[in-house]
Amino acid sequence: MAKKVNKTEEQFAQVESGLTSTALFLEKNQKLLTRIVGGGIALVAIYLVYINLVVEPKKKEASEAMFIAEFYFSNNDYEKALNGDGRYDGFLLIADDYSSTPAGNLANYYAAICQMNLGEFENAISSLDNFSSKDEILTSLSTGLKGDANYELGNIEEALDYYKDAATDHKNELTTPYFMKKQADIYMDQEDFSTALDIYNLIKSDYPDSKEGETIDKYISRASASASK
Repeated sequence: MAKKVNKTEEQFAQVESGLTSTALFLEKNQKLLTRIVGGGIALVAIYLVYINLVVEPKKKEASEAMFIAEFYFSNNDYEKALNGDGRYDGFLLIADDYSSTPAGNLANYYAAICQMNLGEFENAISSLDNFSSKDEILTSLSTGLKGDANYELGNIEEALDYYKDAATDHKNELTTPYFMKKQADIYMDQEDFSTALDIYNLIKSDYPDSKEGETIDKYISRASASASK
């Protein structure tokens, strides 16, 4: 009969064997590992210097540059907010000069809103293509703004696609019913009253407490009357 080996002893033996193998590897490759670790430390040091001397000052500069442009924006002076006033840069240059910073990224979104208000719809789409955000609401608004730009350009089907994405990619009580209603309004314009009515009813059932939900009954009545003709 074979001798029964204690399982705990077996496990210790495996661990000891593993440790021995590891020790042998370290001993054989000590010089190489020292160079790697040393190189790693040097890389970390270079990275920290880069962050402190380049990235952080760049972020600060970008935030300061945004201040004047945001001032013009808040006063609805979209031309100066977008292109600057001759002394201070507008969102377009900020987005270009500080593209690697959060402020530079956000400047693209501001620029798009300015361009929409100035009738520069194709430029607005280009600015939005350069913008990205992890914020779900801001992402939905950005997508919906592409829908607005396409609608103004007469690209109705593209506008509908963007509104659908804006409503469904990140469902929430604020932007979802807003962009659902934009879809329904387009269908009303196209005299597709049954599709519009379905969307209005969804807003009523799923988002009754939203701004759109509070006034949706009149749109339902209008779509119902039109659909029954």
